[in-house]
Parts: sequence; C-alpha cells; structure tokens
Amino acid sequence: MDLIGLDIGSSSIKGGRLNCRTGAIERVEREAFPGPLPAGSAGFFEVSPDAILAAAERVLARISSDGQPAQLRICSQMGGVLLVDGSGQAVTPYLSWRDQRALFPQDDTGGQSFLDDLRQRLGDDEFEELGKELKPGSALTLLAWLKQTGQLPRAVQPLTIGDFVISQLCGCEPRLHRTHALGLLNLRNGDWHESVLDRCGLGGLKWPRLAGEHEVIGEWDCSGRAIPVYPAIGDQQAALKGIRLRSEELSLNISTGSQVSRITPEFQPGACQTRCWFGGQYLNTVTHIPAGRSLTVLFELLTELGGGVDESAAWRRIAQSVDQSAATGLQCDLSFFAAATGDSGTISGISTENLTVGNLFYSAFTFMADSYHRFAIQLDPAQKWDQLAVSGGLVQRFETLRRLLLSRFGCGMREVAAEEETLSGLLNLAEECGDGV
Repeated sequence: MDLIGLDIGSSSIKGGRLNCRTGAIERVEREAFPGPLPAGSAGFFEVSPDAILAAAERVLARISSDGQPAQLRICSQMGGVLLVDGSGQAVTPYLSWRDQRALFPQDDTGGQSFLDDLRQRLGDDEFEELGKELKPGSALTLLAWLKQTGQLPRAVQPLTIGDFVISQLCGCEPRLHRTHALGLLNLRNGDWHESVLDRCGLGGLKWPRLAGEHEVIGEWDCSGRAIPVYPAIGDQQAALKGIRLRSEELSLNISTGSQVSRITPEFQPGACQTRCWFGGQYLNTVTHIPAGRSLTVLFELLTELGGGVDESAAWRRIAQSVDQSAATGLQCDLSFFAAATGDSGTISGISTENLTVGNLFYSAFTFMADSYHRFAIQLDPAQKWDQLAVSGGLVQRFETLRRLLLSRFGCGMREVAAEEETLSGLLNLAEECGDGV
C-alpha cells in the first residue's frame, strides 16, 4: 500500500506518492506557494488562505490520479496564523511567519517595538515554558498584535495554515499537533499556556484540541473513497524524522539556513529553543544559523562582473580552491541576515596575501563549523551525543566543510543525502503507526 504526503512549505506546496513497501517516493508534484497579498502596511506578509487551499488541492488531484492512497499525511510551515469563524471559514488572511509588523516602533516617537514590549511582559519562566519561541512571525506575537490594535475579531479560532487546509479538505473539526503549536504551549504540562494567553488578551479565543501524530482526525473524499487524514506536523520535525534522527545523535541540518538539534526524553530547557517532538519527547534546537543563503551572498559578489557565469562550474572551482586553502588569518562572519549569530556580518583580517576565493570560503566554512560546535554545546553541555547526523547537502558538496566539522566535534558522522526529507518523514511516521500501510 502507499500513501500521499503533502508538504505546505514557504516556497512551494509539494506532494508525493510514498511507497510503504519499498520506502520510495515515487512521484512528486509541486505548486508555487501563493505570493503575498498587496501589503496594507510596511512589514505585512499576508497570503490568501483560499489560494493556498486551491494549490494544495491541485497537487493532491494530480498525485491521486494514479490511484487512491491508503492515507494522507501533511506537514506544514510553523509560525504564522489565520483565524476562522464557527463554520471553519477564514475571516483573515494567513499572516505568514515572514510577517515583520511586530518589529516596527509602536508609535511615531521611535519607541521600542511591539515584539520587545511583548517579551518584557513575559516572565523568564514563562518565556522558557513557551520554548523560548517569540519571533516577529510567531502565532502568539501576531495574535497579540491584532488584539492590541483592535483588529482581533470575536468568536474566532486561530489555526496554522496546515490545520486550515486539513479542516477544509475533510470538513472536520480542526485538531492541532503539538509540533505545530509553536510558542503557544506550556511545555511543562503539554497544554495551552493559559496564563500567557490571558495576559495577552487571547484567553477568550477558541483553541483547537490537541491531537497525537497517529490519530485520525478527518477523512478526505478521494474519488468517492474516504481516506484517513492525520494531523499536520511541523516541517522541521518532519525533516528530522525523514533522516531517522536518533536520540543519541546530534543533528546538523545544513542547507539554505541551518540548525543544530537534539532529541530529549523530557522537557530540558537550556540556552536554546525547545520544541515538541514525537511520542511525548522534545527537541532542543538552535535555528537560523547562517549557511547556504549567506554563502550565496559571497558567490554573487564574486561573480557580479563576470556576465554569463556558469554557476555550477563556478561552484566547482570554489570547492577546488577551498580544498587547497588553510587558515590564513582571514575571517568571515556570515551573519549577513538576522540570525542566531547576529545580524551584521563581517570580512576581516584581510591582507594582500590572503584575500583569495579559496581563503574567503575556507574562512566562511570555518565560521560555520565553529558556530555549530558552539551551539551544540549550548544544547548539551555534557556533549553526550555519539555521532553527528548531517543533512542538507552542503557537507556532501564541500569536503573542506566536512573535515572542519569532524575536527571540531571529534566523533563519527552519519551523512544523509535524502532529497525529500519532509516527505520521507511523513512516510516514516506512517510506518511507525502501521495502521493501513
């Protein structure tokens, strides 16, 4: 038997036909994630929920044309929020996790941002219980902003975009998986953080019931057959499930951005974010560590005057140059975007002898390896992992980065080259459940 996996991502909505016998992803279909609506104000990033639903339905229609699946599993972008009425219809756009309105001053006097004010209203214990998740596009932040600005409708229910899609596909009551309730749960008891929600003026909202990853929460009508549907899970957790991350491993996911993660059997807050994992466990993680996106900034600078550059060939030349380089005193801080390492990158220690392409990228890889090691120790000061689980592709692409990681961590490395990690994670969850597959 097989199933359909659907990933509602930020750049695309993709689905795949997942073969439970072979473990293969036999077909992948994609639709671009709908673009933002015309901005009502600076920093707004709102998307039509109906457009997202329509794109998801088109993907599902193409995949299901090969035959009816045994089940449907979904993962989705975390953060962001939309509001629905009592009949489940959207009464607001989807306010994306990319929305930045909470960063602007609250008045024309240049005062502190709404996000800073909200953080000050939360005690340190409460912030820790929320998993240290409070960002501009967090559901809590966006809902509190709507409340404070008098734009929060009455008698509405907050949903993630994944849960909205499921409720519309199935015509069912929305149910929320804990990996999706980012920054809204009290991680000490696993339920909605009622005291924080009350203080933010959100206590009167109707919050969805929480559901486990192996609970059927609705049925999707696929050509006349009722297909069981499970709650949407967070895309980060889906990707790590896709590489079969073990509790004894330290995950380094290195792609456009990167993150360091470790499964913990219980709530163990530290100098990091904490999120829900599966089976009642947790995930300690540091996200938004500079990686491929920042490397692209360097690449575009170096090729700006080239004209008609063969990018693949240029990256191969960079890799060859890096392999012939070593530490020269040149330093490159890749924090070109707001990140866990800061928001102001630098290139320093330049001399006439060391400013070469190979040395520049060597110093960038050194910064990455040092950052991963530093954040890993924040996650687990005792360093109890037995090996690294490295995914995302950059390590396979650059041997020098691989060597630097091995030298920093001094342990074994399991490299995972899966192209569709989130879809693989949905398949692995279905295999664990064993119901209907």
